[in-house]
Amino acid sequence: MSKSNKLAIATLVGAAFALGATLAQAQETKVGIGISGWTGFAPITLSKEAGIYKKNGLDVTIAKIPQKDRHLALASGDIQCAATTVETWIVWNANGIATTQLFKMDQGMGSDGIVAKPGIEKVTDLKGKTVAASAPGTNPHFTLSWILKKNGMKLSDVTLVTLEPAPAANAFVAGTSGLDAAVTYEPYLSLVRNKPESGKLIADSLQYPMVFDSFGCTPKFIKENPKAVKALVDSYFESLDMIAKDKTKAFTIMGADVKQTAEQFEKSQSMIKWADRAANKKFFSGEIQAFNKEAAVLLLEIGVIKAIPANMDALFDTSFLN
Repeated sequence: MSKSNKLAIATLVGAAFALGATLAQAQETKVGIGISGWTGFAPITLSKEAGIYKKNGLDVTIAKIPQKDRHLALASGDIQCAATTVETWIVWNANGIATTQLFKMDQGMGSDGIVAKPGIEKVTDLKGKTVAASAPGTNPHFTLSWILKKNGMKLSDVTLVTLEPAPAANAFVAGTSGLDAAVTYEPYLSLVRNKPESGKLIADSLQYPMVFDSFGCTPKFIKENPKAVKALVDSYFESLDMIAKDKTKAFTIMGADVKQTAEQFEKSQSMIKWADRAANKKFFSGEIQAFNKEAAVLLLEIGVIKAIPANMDALFDTSFLN
């Protein structure tokens, strides 16, 4: 074979590889996902940083958006999917932001709670006190409402200051904000755990099991991109597999995203329970229905929603879990 023919073949082969790479990139579905720095959302970061999303044909961008603003990003199209607490999907849909849950991610097992200054020993001691929590429509606000109600109290029994979980924890530990208590979650809750002189935890998600996180997307994205949606679901479970097989690597990646070492992250995640496929099947076969019923009534009582969605089961689609 002549030198010119060899060169021509090499050129064609190179062009074919380049075309193949271009086509592969073109097939990757772009997805914007909104999350916060909450420990339970870390498998999403792991899926991206470990190349799981890319392997499954997804070009994912992760945006850290406060829970109070995440629905606005969905409505504008800046993101197509999000992770948030289960009751939040009720709020979003009741207020005109159509979204559908696809799978449960985690459950708080003491990773969320109310911290209070020394001298405040129990929830009923909060009456007349100043408490920091996120804005209405967020989980910290809902958590406070839920726990107060379980103790025969209302939001009107406390003076509420609006602060996101990280600033709330920092302000509480600093002790200069005039706060008597604050609602926060991991990894920020550890700030208080590591400084017991600032106060202590008086109620958490282990005592009051009501913090469930799930992942979902807009109905439009789901309808137009079923393969990508399936890939998003499968990627989550692949991340859980990676955590089980190589904890050190997984915790290092996930911890780095929230400025924690692998050891610190391991401690934070020990207070949550990630949901595998079996746990998802159980959750969507009665547990979410019971929780949604009680949560919707409370959301109505505290004025976060004006009406309970007519069909609560329409808030989730489990067909991609198989």
